[in-house]
Amino acid sequence: MDRIFDNQVFQRIENRVENDLPESVVKWGWKYHHLGIPTILKMPDEQYIPHLKFYVSGFSSSPFGIEWMRFDEDCPLDKLIQTVPHLAFEVADLDHELTLHNLKVITGINSPARGIRVAMIEHNGAPVELIEFKK
Repeated sequence: MDRIFDNQVFQRIENRVENDLPESVVKWGWKYHHLGIPTILKMPDEQYIPHLKFYVSGFSSSPFGIEWMRFDEDCPLDKLIQTVPHLAFEVADLDHELTLHNLKVITGINSPARGIRVAMIEHNGAPVELIEFKK
């Protein structure tokens, strides 16, 4: 079944029902990591990521993995990331996942902290973060 979104056609192999987990979890093996929410408010215990020019807070104390993000005016990240909440999924091999699924990358692979690699993709107008941890 095809469906049209933003003048693009996406193939659907099967219809997902309410109690089904998303394909990225069931078939691709991705694991939920956090929900990133952009804000313009200064939040408690913000940590600054200078090379990406934004602040993060809340993740370490949230039982749900909610992370607040506040951006400098000259932040180099895509405006979609700065204005629309994103889901983040942990993946085992970031390079492999980006290539295998032919994903639309809006912020290329970078390292927000030691031992962490991330990339941001866009799907149906929403940002999604893929995150890889060096184990």
